[in-house]
Amino acid sequence: MESSFWEELTNYFTTDREAYLLAVKEHVTISILALAVSALLGIILGYLCAEHRKYEKWIVPLFQVLRIIPSLAVLFLLIPVMGTGFQPAMTALVLLAIPPVLMNTVTGIAEVPPFMLETAYGMGMTDWQVLWKVKLPLAAPLILTGIKTAAIEIVASATLAGKIGAGGLGSIIFTGLGLNRIDLLLIGGISVAVLSIAAGFMLDRADRWLFKYKFTGK
Repeated sequence: MESSFWEELTNYFTTDREAYLLAVKEHVTISILALAVSALLGIILGYLCAEHRKYEKWIVPLFQVLRIIPSLAVLFLLIPVMGTGFQPAMTALVLLAIPPVLMNTVTGIAEVPPFMLETAYGMGMTDWQVLWKVKLPLAAPLILTGIKTAAIEIVASATLAGKIGAGGLGSIIFTGLGLNRIDLLLIGGISVAVLSIAAGFMLDRADRWLFKYKFTGK
């Protein structure tokens, strides 16, 4: 039984290596695109909420509710509107990933010390200069933490893309479920776990490189 399992595992990488690499490429592609879009939207919406509290009252609860809804349910709700494939999968992942970026952006901007803002305006900076040179740089560590959380969630949830024909490692997992093949389930599951760990590690290294002052003396 054990030898048969390892034979199946070996045979898969021998005969279906190109299909596996394509699945990894699709998974990484949709994850990076979803993270880029969700980070951009999350930061913009977070800024609006931090600067205009009236927007926070409905923007934050809206995305918190969307986050509670299972990603698979969001996918199926989007099918009648967008059909199957890349577009609904991308939309569901973006909706899933916006909340951590949004909330961390709101918190980061809100925690900028008032004296820093007073000093910046006292030096004659405009609102845009204060935003780009004071608020966002000081809020950046928290924003990046939100992006790290979003990245891990996206990589893990992108497996659902395979359910609606958008490819990725999820297609291997769902094939394994359909055929009751443990080897495919392990290949797909372990690959997703490795990608999640790699995404977290790379963003953590970026955090340490960009914000070295946080780690000084540790």
